This record gives sequence, structure tokens and C-alpha cells, in this order.
Amino acid sequence: MSEAISQNEAPRETAVETRKLVRRFGATVAVDRLDLTVYKGDLFGFIGSNGAGKTTTLRILATFLRPTAGEAFVLGLDVVKEADRVRHVIGYMPDFFGVYKDMEVTEYLDFFGACYKIPAARREKTVAAVLELVGLADKRGALIGALSRGMQQRLGLARVLIHDPQVLLLDEPASGLDPRARIEVAAILQELQRMGKTIIISSHILSELEKLCNRVAIIEKGRLIYSGPAQGAAKEFQSAPVVWAAVRGDPDHALKLLKECSFVKEVRLIDGRLRVTLDGEEGDPSQVAEALVRGGAKLAELRPEEKGLQEVFLRVTRGETQ
Repeated sequence: MSEAISQNEAPRETAVETRKLVRRFGATVAVDRLDLTVYKGDLFGFIGSNGAGKTTTLRILATFLRPTAGEAFVLGLDVVKEADRVRHVIGYMPDFFGVYKDMEVTEYLDFFGACYKIPAARREKTVAAVLELVGLADKRGALIGALSRGMQQRLGLARVLIHDPQVLLLDEPASGLDPRARIEVAAILQELQRMGKTIIISSHILSELEKLCNRVAIIEKGRLIYSGPAQGAAKEFQSAPVVWAAVRGDPDHALKLLKECSFVKEVRLIDGRLRVTLDGEEGDPSQVAEALVRGGAKLAELRPEEKGLQEVFLRVTRGETQ
């Protein structure tokens, strides 16, 4: 499924792109002809059930897996033919990463800084800068084993940032975190986006992705179902408009009035309020208000039903895995 671009919208520079990407494990197709585009500066949510192909795709982009077929590019670099150059422009954080619990925080980051050939004279300042960014400046001398789960996740993010990558590939970075720690990680990601980083984040916490990401992709069984604005998914898959109405007085009278309207496809009384599904071609929310007032009902509230990303996901996927 390709994403349409408005004629009034200026073309954006691509940061990550896959073209007909395929990855098989024996007879299992983990990624199935995936066409995906992530633009520079996106905070991009990658959504799918367990086994949908998210981690496999991220591992291909991170150069840990070779695709069976198709192509993938990061900042114009081929992840197979130019793998070493790709590794220097990305930061990859898997859902589970190893930490050396008996090492101090600064020792851990200094080690990875040396792996990326950051000169010793610069490493101390670099380590201090990334610790400040992720809110761990006061833990620089602490043993990693003494850190909370949330702090260890932030340390993992600091490790990813040590070589100042332009593209971040984060696989479930909020996994296992309590609500406060998730909020802290989300704030760090928003700051990184403001700094110009391109971020791809996979997560099962869809309500948070909806608030955090400007664009999302939904995949199932390795196939792309939707790619576009996070707030646009509901409109893409909404078959008929739905409004909620509340009246002062007898709701059963209002229910009867709406059942007689040709523009109403379905109406149900739920906890004293009316859930009205309008006819996709004829329905107009203003007609609901007009019909109720004309019939003698006193309208107290009328609002459209807002479908969140979680509702859209449950509707368009079946929970199938390869």
C-alpha cells in the first residue's frame, strides 16, 4: 500500500526506504514485499502483532540480517552493499540488550565510544553529553546493576546515541517500563526529534504511539496495511461516521426518533447516551441534532466518535502471525 502525497505538500527527503523487501526463514515468510518510506525528521511508529515482521525489518535495516529479496536503504545507503557505512549513521536498540552489571555507567559508554573509534580526548565530553540528554548525569559513577529498569533503558538509549547517529531504530524501547519511566523515555524521543533525528520505534503501547509519532505504519504477516499520518489512520478505515448524542429527559423517546430517520444506519442506547451510526453516503451529524430538536427532544451533547490507533489496529488486523 503506497502513501498518497498532496499536490500542495512539498516533497520530503527520504531517510529510510524498503522496496519489495522479503525475508524468509525456511518456509516462513517474515517480511512479504514490504514497501516502506520514512522521511527525515519523522518520529515513526512501527505497529504490528508479535510475529508480524517488525523486528525482522528493523534487523535488516540495522544490517544484522540480509534480505531474501528486495532492497532497503538508509540515507540512500544500501544496507547490504554499504553495510559498514550504514552502521555509522544508525543507532539500533533491540528489545533486549545486554548490559555489564558490574561496570560503572561511564565505563560502559566509554567502551562503546571506543568501539565507534571516538578519540579518547573526545569520549569524556561525549559520554557526559549523552548522559545529560537521557537524564542520567547524576548516575555517571553508579554500577549498572544498581539502576532501575527504566534507568537501564535510558542507558541503552545513551549507548545508541554515543556516535551521534542520524537514524534511530528502536525495538520496543518502553518494554517492561512503568508509566512514569515510559513518559520519561517519550520525552527523550521528542527531544531527539527536535534535534533532527529520524526515529523508527516499534511498540505495543498504541495509545502512546498515537500521541508521540507523527507517522505510523501497520503491518501484519509481513505485509503493509497502512502507512501515513498517525491521526489519519482512523479516517482511512472508517466505513461510516459515528456520533454520540445525549438528551435531557427521556432517552428512549430520542432513540425512537432516530430509528425513524433514513440517514441513520444504526442507533443504540448505551449508558444513557445514543451511539448513532450514520449512512455513509447520506449521513450528516447536523441532521441528528435537527431530528432530535424537531421531535421535541432537548439535545445536551453531540460529538463525533473518535477512533484511536488501537481501535483501528484491532479492526484492520486479525492477530495472525507467519
